[in-house]
Amino acid sequence: MTVTVETGLWQLDPTASAVAVRHKTFWGLVTVKGAFAGVSGRGEVTADGAATGSVTIDAASLDTKNKKRDDHLRSADFFDAANHPEITFAVRGAERGPGDAVHVDGQLTVRGISRPQQATAKLVSADADGLTLEVEFTVVREEFGVTFNQMRMMGGPTTVTATLRFTRAAA
Repeated sequence: MTVTVETGLWQLDPTASAVAVRHKTFWGLVTVKGAFAGVSGRGEVTADGAATGSVTIDAASLDTKNKKRDDHLRSADFFDAANHPEITFAVRGAERGPGDAVHVDGQLTVRGISRPQQATAKLVSADADGLTLEVEFTVVREEFGVTFNQMRMMGGPTTVTATLRFTRAAA
């Protein structure tokens, strides 16, 4: 069964959405997980089924359940949230693939550095009032100027997972 997405403007519902990260540390022995509390966004689906939009994350809203680590992650060693308060994913194009797949072509900006980012999302549900996407992709943090790696404990990519619920935007 193919789910149809209605054309028009869509607004991210932050109460029904979640963006999280996980990264292996201590030479791959421990996985640090965290979630961002501040997430917003919007999008547009055109008559031909293509989509554009953006998701904005409050860099200082990351919570790993460890205040000292969270403060360090907000510092200039990592997100530099004081100087770069937002992480953005600008969707340049999104097209339906086979089944529930949505191929997303975008640009990720972290610490003021933008890089192309592609991902395949899963369209979990869609009706006239809302749609939900799930996506997971990896990021090489060094490409965004995040090079802190004391004793080389933190190599490898960071995994980003998101559940994004969009509702019809008010006209």
